[in-house]
Amino acid sequence: MTINRDRPLKVMLVAAEASGDALGAGLAKALRARLGQGVTFVGIGGAKMAEQGVQSPFDIAQLSILGILESLKAYPRAMARLKDTVALAAREKPDVAVLIDSWGFNIRLAHALRRLDPTLPLVKYVAPQVWAYREGRARALAKAVDLLLSIQPMDKAYFDAAGLQNVFVGNSALAKRFDHADPGRLRAAIGAAPSEQILLVLPGSRPSEIERVMPAFEDAVRRLKVERPDLHIVVPAAYTVAEAVTGRVAGWPFRAHVIEDEGLKDDAFLAGDVALACSGTVTTELALAGRAMVVGYKTGAVTYAIVKRLMKPRWITLFNIAAGKAVAPELIQHACEGQGLAHEVALRLDDPDLRQRQTAEQYAALDKMGRGMPDPSEAAAEALLVFLSARGALGRAG
Repeated sequence: MTINRDRPLKVMLVAAEASGDALGAGLAKALRARLGQGVTFVGIGGAKMAEQGVQSPFDIAQLSILGILESLKAYPRAMARLKDTVALAAREKPDVAVLIDSWGFNIRLAHALRRLDPTLPLVKYVAPQVWAYREGRARALAKAVDLLLSIQPMDKAYFDAAGLQNVFVGNSALAKRFDHADPGRLRAAIGAAPSEQILLVLPGSRPSEIERVMPAFEDAVRRLKVERPDLHIVVPAAYTVAEAVTGRVAGWPFRAHVIEDEGLKDDAFLAGDVALACSGTVTTELALAGRAMVVGYKTGAVTYAIVKRLMKPRWITLFNIAAGKAVAPELIQHACEGQGLAHEVALRLDDPDLRQRQTAEQYAALDKMGRGMPDPSEAAAEALLVFLSARGALGRAG
């Protein structure tokens, strides 16, 4: 699509977490591939969006918050960053704002941007999980934005009923490919022989997850190392928490390899025998790489009590929900402790048939989720441009 405007289309992208940063970067890249010099970007994001030309005025780690009490404590800081984001929009005057995931921050931002400029098209990229809990958020979002770019097929019925225009673009995590990855390169980098096992430890991408989840993961790894001194430990760290992860790993009484390089992370996903993973997008990526995993998660007691009452699915891992069973074991809240985690990991380290069965079932669940669809970033870019064209925001489109 080409556009006929007196200036480039200015797109504001707002991502408050690492997963949203990756989505924003993919969308920016896809839009630039279509429009070339006919598009520019402003907004809030992390390192991946910065590579695509989005220079964030602050570190999004300040907004990577999960949990009710944690959110209350961080509220003044988050509202200050909200004010900064609105000021950026007022200064830059974008033609459209795309608000990516991060419900708590972005629903407030949507209302603030609407007050700032009622004519500004507002797009939400990633729906709140109304199919899991809080169906009322579908109506709240319909009042706040003009278009939803959805990544889960189960979103549609809820947002159709709420009267919000929505387009299913697919989950970018399902489009991740490992063709370029080389497990041998990772083994060479850490000094692991082909016969030696590797455990991947992925403790999350939010500071609160490092605080709550990583201690249990550390205890599990210590227990495993006692029985398996030759087990190699690799910790692929999200850039949002890399410093905190590196600091904690430095205090472990055995060697572990923290990986920050994105290429080596992909190598690690193929090289690992088993993964111990915090619930999140990374579980889908691990499943795509063919890794059997054990999933752990822990949040604040108040948050857990409320979410447990509201949550409709029995599981929190997306491919488990799609499969309708615990393909990967989930050890949540009080069950997320070292002994139980170590036991589940050990079962998979010791039983290659179990690993193979689990990875096969993970693949089957990913197929139900839409594995093999066209690139979601391309679909999101196309949906956004069609929406803007219909509103006349592109001038005369060709």
